[in-house]
Amino acid sequence: MAIHPDRPSDPHPLAPLSASTLTDADYRLMVEAVADYAIFHLDPEGVILSWNTGARKMKGYEAHEVVGRSIDMFYPQDRLDQGWPAHELKVAREAGMFEDEGWRLRKDGTQFWANIIITRMSGPNGELRGFSKITRDLSERRGQEEALRLSEERFRLLIESVQDYAIFMLDITGHVMSWNAGAQKSKGYEAAEIIGKHFSVFYPADIDPGWPDQALRLAVQHGRLEDEGWRVRKDGSRFWASVIITPITDGSGQLRGFAKVTRDLTARRRVTTLEDEGRRITKFLAMLGHELRNPLAPISNAVALLEREQSPSKSLRATREIIGRQLKHLNRLVDDLLDVGRITSGKIQLESKPVRIRDAVQEAIEAVRPLVESKLHRLDVQAEASDPWVLGDRARIVQAVSNLLNNAAKFTPSGGHITLNLLATATSAELTVTDNGPGVPPQDLLRIFDLFAQGDQDVARSHGGLGLGLSLVQQIVSLHGGEVSAFSRGIAGKGSEFLVRLPAVAAPSDLAGPGKNPFAPKRVLVVDDNIDAAQTMGLLLDTLGYIPSMVYDGLAALEAIKTDIPDLVLLDIGLPGLSGLQVAQRVRAEMVNPPALIAVTGYGQERDREASFSAGFYEHMTKPVDVDQLIGLLDRLLGTPPGAAPLSL
Repeated sequence: MAIHPDRPSDPHPLAPLSASTLTDADYRLMVEAVADYAIFHLDPEGVILSWNTGARKMKGYEAHEVVGRSIDMFYPQDRLDQGWPAHELKVAREAGMFEDEGWRLRKDGTQFWANIIITRMSGPNGELRGFSKITRDLSERRGQEEALRLSEERFRLLIESVQDYAIFMLDITGHVMSWNAGAQKSKGYEAAEIIGKHFSVFYPADIDPGWPDQALRLAVQHGRLEDEGWRVRKDGSRFWASVIITPITDGSGQLRGFAKVTRDLTARRRVTTLEDEGRRITKFLAMLGHELRNPLAPISNAVALLEREQSPSKSLRATREIIGRQLKHLNRLVDDLLDVGRITSGKIQLESKPVRIRDAVQEAIEAVRPLVESKLHRLDVQAEASDPWVLGDRARIVQAVSNLLNNAAKFTPSGGHITLNLLATATSAELTVTDNGPGVPPQDLLRIFDLFAQGDQDVARSHGGLGLGLSLVQQIVSLHGGEVSAFSRGIAGKGSEFLVRLPAVAAPSDLAGPGKNPFAPKRVLVVDDNIDAAQTMGLLLDTLGYIPSMVYDGLAALEAIKTDIPDLVLLDIGLPGLSGLQVAQRVRAEMVNPPALIAVTGYGQERDREASFSAGFYEHMTKPVDVDQLIGLLDRLLGTPPGAAPLSL
């Protein structure tokens, strides 16, 4: 050890130590013996004056290699460029001490993380004598801290990058403290918009306002809370969420906050609901929907015969008219049953064309207007300046909106208020139907879209129906890639709200299409190997205001459909060349947007109908065709031809 003593050495350096006999030599021996700390002295300019065992062990230099040299030799170049050694001495000189942590150099050029303390050494008159410098190697601690930091950083990045789950932290009062990419994706908020707000902002208004805080208390009580229910995005739309809330405590058991994980299960819930409904209706529809068709045919024929009789009896005429009206009502119920069965079994063919929602809404309103007016309801329609379009089957969309409006009108007492609101978001068209009727009891809300589900009615069943309307709405909306939800508190006068959300598409750049007049009569192709049957059907279509064309075999039919692209095809099944079923299968396989196909055939057994729907037909009609049914079907699929002459039958 190299020492520059301030006075002569103690004459008895090996004498036993005591508080009264400690000498400078004893202190030098103590410093020299320290192996875990580098302890050395500097002159006022930072030149090294002494060197202990700890310094030699830590930095790798022998005393003769460093004594007399500047402390600059221990600093990396970037610190030298900053003038850091001189800065340390300046602070120690003025403040009496300087402490720092940073990288330092060993003799072999390796770096270590050092904690250093430089202390001013003053003489009896306060003059600067130099500095003491103590250095400790904290590389191991630094490595542990860095490993912990990197681990925490990786975990943070992992959480923040998760897209399918909203993962965020709440403080002990329920205010948002962190926000990951999945939370932004599912809820729509940027981190800056939501951090600091209470998580109750994610709950719908019809949820008990005390529930969010109660959920936190239950999570603390039971160690975690798992829940499913509706949540609200930034844009006001709702989604079905699975939520897990876990309390976070420190080492002493003190509550520090909560971890909240949310998953959007809207799509899975829709699929599960459809699967459950499919299983429930399979057996029932197989029996009811088909069996009802058998007695309806002779009843319909009997009514037609009665209408041809000129009866002088007023009561007989009134009775005949009542039977006719009720027969039509029964036919509509059976049609609904069959629609449900076809949709659920995947045997319905939807058009895939741009549909302007405003137009579909207007058509639906016209369909339910008689019921609305008969009950003296006020129907308000509210729409944004935006004009949403969707891709789908206009007739089915009109059917879904009509069923929602019909449901509201049917269950709302006379003189009620119904509101239809149309909203466009960046990705969807949203339509809500609200009323001020009795609402839906909580126990019924979860099954409101179940097939044949109905709320409590009076003994007389004054509202009637089979509970098919809302189930059809859900299935039609689902087939269009959308979702429908129901909200109600079950309070009389507060009513219900039904929300339909469909994926939006851009409006067609040319609504009429190149070279087409949207108001031109629709073209219908008739395919039948019976020439008389084909020509008389053509005459009937011409009288109705459509433009008919006829071909008489399967190959000609396929060529005409692909070349002329008619708006609708009345296609016989038993044809020469290719059968009607083969034509339908080829059309579906070879055309991107085929026209609607209607089977018109003498084959009327149930297996024949099933074969038609499996091949891709929209409807199956048995010869001789019911003209009223045909007219209704054409109106629904093609619309009433402009300027069509009334038909007398």
